[in-house]
Amino acid sequence: MAVSAVICLDKDGTLIEDVPDNVDPRLIRLRSDAPRALRRLHRSGFRLVVVTNQPGVARGTFAEEALAGVEERLRELCARADAPLAGFYYCPHDAAAACDCRKPRPGLVHRALREQAANPARSWLIGDILDDVEAGTRAGCRSLLLDVGNETEWSDGPHRRPYATVSSLVEAAELIVGEGSA
Repeated sequence: MAVSAVICLDKDGTLIEDVPDNVDPRLIRLRSDAPRALRRLHRSGFRLVVVTNQPGVARGTFAEEALAGVEERLRELCARADAPLAGFYYCPHDAAAACDCRKPRPGLVHRALREQAANPARSWLIGDILDDVEAGTRAGCRSLLLDVGNETEWSDGPHRRPYATVSSLVEAAELIVGEGSA
């Protein structure tokens, strides 16, 4: 039975500074506003998970095994922020794949919700592009667009309209907590 609420966070550009195709843990840095926002969400009863497309695996830019170091580093950084990471979910496919896990499709978010025993209606997705928003919306979550300049296509559609657009993770956390804690 789904009892918890989850915050699904896109990785690159949302949770961490965007360094394309980076799998070097030494280069992974949380966005400056992330620790405060993550603490606020965690203390309000939300589980925190990462949902990320990693097409570099399919393109051969890096080995899938390298993502273990990325996950380990993210867990370390979140723990330092007193906001443990409950899950790390990634799609290793490129845009041409017929998978259900690559955002904007909802499979990755569905998997995170299922494995975390989360109620989609009480859960949220925060991402920096509309593909993230669409994946969360299709999975039954409320989705927030973190508008930091990473969305470049702005293609419209019924699943691509965020619940709200925010300019920081702290603003996202305050909005979510203001809607009612987990």
